Amino acid sequence: MKTGFRYLGLACVLTVAPWGSALAQPAGAPQAYPTHAIRWILPGAPGSPPDVAARIVGVPLALALGQPVIVDNRPGASGTIALAAVAKAAPDGYTFGMLSMPQAAAPALYPQLPYDTDRDLAPVAQLVWNLSLLVVRSGIPVRSVNELIAAAKAKPGQLTFASVGNGSLPHIAGELFRQRAGIDIRHIPFKSGPPAFAALMGDQVDMFISGASTVSTGILSGKLRALATVSPSRLAAFPEVPTMAEAGLKGIEMRDWFAMTAAASVPGNIIERMAAEIRKAIALSEVGARLRAIGMEPVLDSTPEQARALVRSELQRWAAVVREAGIRAD
Repeated sequence: MKTGFRYLGLACVLTVAPWGSALAQPAGAPQAYPTHAIRWILPGAPGSPPDVAARIVGVPLALALGQPVIVDNRPGASGTIALAAVAKAAPDGYTFGMLSMPQAAAPALYPQLPYDTDRDLAPVAQLVWNLSLLVVRSGIPVRSVNELIAAAKAKPGQLTFASVGNGSLPHIAGELFRQRAGIDIRHIPFKSGPPAFAALMGDQVDMFISGASTVSTGILSGKLRALATVSPSRLAAFPEVPTMAEAGLKGIEMRDWFAMTAAASVPGNIIERMAAEIRKAIALSEVGARLRAIGMEPVLDSTPEQARALVRSELQRWAAVVREAGIRAD
């Protein structure tokens, strides 16, 4: 087994026993799906928002399927490395991936992708909306979006914002913030959320627009200050933080989202089965509570058709945003 793989809880291994009678079928009879471990290839590093969401949902998913769900973290290139592996995987229903907003923006950034997002991938179900916050390090004496804009205008080109790579939501959100506010701030890209968060906590960068799951510990410790959310509504986990529109700056509404996907050639009955189990897992009260506590809103009723419609609409939306903002991958 590869070093980067992790089992989502020992409990998933214990669920194989009750399935023994179902698997003891006459010779030649088709075996029930699944009969061995399932791999979930993720575009983020361990501790990143898609990784956290997958680990929360993956435990009850493994229990329901009676087989381990193994997380395979493959960060890099706006998630396109991970999705290329999913698109090229054997169409047997044992390899899945995760789509999110950066992968919807990727075709506009990487015109020579080794796969076609719409043609080569089959969305299974949306898991969550991942809501983001604009945070600043506590050493900056600002307590509102307007004060941050004033500080940036007083020191053009000196304040910095972190991202998890070109084309990521933190990058696109930061560029839109720069444009809408009419300020000059510098982009500092990192490979993933944890090192960007560490740099912010270490006063190496000034601000970060990121999923609440990444920055919540910094906010609660007082090392970071949340000024606004770029999501359409306030976060249940941080209800006192205004939206960007409420803070006086419109045109920066965006929500990340995570959706399980498979290769387009995976049989439809497997896609439907996995979508049904995803819905059941997310509907569990303890799963919903854990997701909401880190700023994610569970999607309880997503179907493969709805997930595909979401992906197609997001492909169009972010292609337009990338062109408008002039964002490049290099």
